[in-house]
Amino acid sequence: MKTFLRVGVFGLVLAVAAAPVAFAQTAPPGVDRFHATTLNLSAYGESRIAPDMATIRLGVTSDAKTAAEALSANSARMNQILAALKAAGVPAKDIQTSGLNLNAQYVYVQNEPPRLNGYQASEQVTVQVRNLPRLGAVADATVTAGANQLNGISFGLADPTAAENAAREQAVRALQAKADLYARATGYRVSRLVSLAEGAAVDDGGRPPVPVMAMARAQAVPVAPGELTVRIDVTGLYELVR
Repeated sequence: MKTFLRVGVFGLVLAVAAAPVAFAQTAPPGVDRFHATTLNLSAYGESRIAPDMATIRLGVTSDAKTAAEALSANSARMNQILAALKAAGVPAKDIQTSGLNLNAQYVYVQNEPPRLNGYQASEQVTVQVRNLPRLGAVADATVTAGANQLNGISFGLADPTAAENAAREQAVRALQAKADLYARATGYRVSRLVSLAEGAAVDDGGRPPVPVMAMARAQAVPVAPGELTVRIDVTGLYELVR
């Protein structure tokens, strides 16, 4: 009987001692990550490059007494504009209608019902110009052909890959330098990069397209494309060790 009791107590002690081991084996995955010292940082890289294409938004507006007359007059002027674009070397694939409107025009007098005064038809097109030295001539040709709305010019890149990759390399170098600095300042060193994410943006220096009212005729339209800024933003999570 005494031997039986001693074995039972000994077995109970072993079971209690083994409990923490069993608990550690069933801990949730990734729990060790919360015991590590990590550093979450962001950085960016930029490259500047001259644009190689431009987008022009232009249109024509016509007024007439009837809707049919307004549409007919507007269509005739738009056909002249499309012909001028073709003559200036812009292929059909780079010209797209972006708006077509017909609106009744009313005269409003106080204490009287609105009086119909005619109709206004308008049509807008978006034109891609891939030969930038010809941009001024293209804009001039459309104004000469009858465009009375020039809603803005914006610049871009046909293929931004090289500029984006240059910005990526700069962003990663800046991120790594920042991680090393923070690690040294806090008495740690970088063990490894845990994760890396990016976002990209191509802009023209933060300048929105500037609307320009077209004149009846224009001779030399000066255009300054400047440079584009291609920016890549990155964020990284680093693990630090002593």
